[in-house]
Amino acid sequence: MSTVTPYQHRDSPIIMIVMRDILLILLGIDMIAVVAVLLAGAVGMTRGADPRRQNRLMRWRVGLQAVAVALVVILIVTG
Repeated sequence: MSTVTPYQHRDSPIIMIVMRDILLILLGIDMIAVVAVLLAGAVGMTRGADPRRQNRLMRWRVGLQAVAVALVVILIVTG
């Protein structure tokens, strides 16, 4: 008798389990990066930073959010 975590199936190959764990770790890192860029932009706006830098931070945030959405979709599809 083996121990099975809630998101695993007994018939799941180990590669799928490892891949899911890696995707979850990447999603967590990406979410932290989104929050960091968002906070950097908010702090910069309150201090009156260069508008070009603010625009660059906004583009980075949007790109990181797109990556997060893509990772969530991959996790749902492979789940």
